[in-house]
Amino acid sequence: MNPSRTWRKSSYTGNDNNCVELSLTEFESAVRDSKRPNGPVLTFTPLAFSRFIRFLRAMR
Repeated sequence: MNPSRTWRKSSYTGNDNNCVELSLTEFESAVRDSKRPNGPVLTFTPLAFSRFIRFLRAMR
């Protein structure tokens, strides 16, 4: 994991901070639990993450 990543929270985050954070770079997309910033991070290729987001949008 890159320690210099810029993490951002969802705009849907409430006051309880129960959300995920996302960090995007040219080479990978990373997701982590906002309550555990030093915990595990899931990483995806940009193509895999793009397909995942498209799938989620189609489920709405």
